Amino acid sequence: MKTKLAALAFITLTASTGAFAQSQTYTIDSSHTFPSFSYNHMGFTEQTLRFNKTTGSVTYDPTAKTGSVNIEIDMKSVDTGFGPFDGHIQGEDFFDTEKYPTATFTSNEVLFENDVPKKVVGELTIKGITKPVTLTITSFNQQAHPMLKKEAIGANAYTNIKRSEFNAGAYAPAVSDDVRINVAIEAIAQ
Repeated sequence: MKTKLAALAFITLTASTGAFAQSQTYTIDSSHTFPSFSYNHMGFTEQTLRFNKTTGSVTYDPTAKTGSVNIEIDMKSVDTGFGPFDGHIQGEDFFDTEKYPTATFTSNEVLFENDVPKKVVGELTIKGITKPVTLTITSFNQQAHPMLKKEAIGANAYTNIKRSEFNAGAYAPAVSDDVRINVAIEAIAQ
């Protein structure tokens, strides 16, 4: 009898403190979230550039196997590793950041495999042009953040696009039209 009461008390306490998995909204940790992209530069090298300012939110429900992702990237935060080149990439031939200062990704569906999110299907908007893309998740983790003492999630994902489809295809094919986008994302429970 005591064992049954103890188990019932534990279940009641766990449910009331939210320890069971449920839908949770997370805010993007801008200091640990960096979309990057890589492309072939004239047959010499694979160049990798990143964006330093990203905001947004992620909703994740492991029990219902659902989620959503809404990301906004400050296109003026592009970091080429060479300051003068940042302005070139922001020009009309590429991002045209004067007219289009942000890019966005909005999910339509999160696909799970063995209780773990594996793909995020959604829409990517660059330079006012929206195209469907699927992000493939290569790693995912949900746990208490050891420093912030809050629930957190982290993931790495990638997709491939053609930059010409977003009116950013200058110098193709010498500078590859094929671009791989990689995203390292961390988000903290609200």
